[in-house]
Amino acid sequence: MFEIHVEAEFEAAHRIVGYNGKCNRLHGHSWTVEVAATGRKLDELGMLVDFKVVKGRLRDLLETLDHQFLNELPAFAGGNNPTAEHLAQYVFEEMAKADFFDDNVKLKYVQVWESPKSSVIYTLD
Repeated sequence: MFEIHVEAEFEAAHRIVGYNGKCNRLHGHSWTVEVAATGRKLDELGMLVDFKVVKGRLRDLLETLDHQFLNELPAFAGGNNPTAEHLAQYVFEEMAKADFFDDNVKLKYVQVWESPKSSVIYTLD
């Protein structure tokens, strides 16, 4: 089994509505997002999937979040607080739509750091 990882970053603000503490106020993070993909078969070049392709899809997705107030985005409307957990789930679900994921190449997890020492992992399992 092969497993690849790519990372990208973005800047965004949010607030956790209803939180009893500072996170209820508007604040921002330098978010880091890691995507992991797995598979058994390599292509004719000896790659599971080209890092450049996965990075490009992740960067395009994160560009829609960059320098945004996450609470205002449709993905986090209706009381769906833009926590790191919800953000990881959103990125996972959007990345899973990429055409390079197939019967061989599977999206394993998305990990989101809201700070260098605090992160969450979202996976289907």
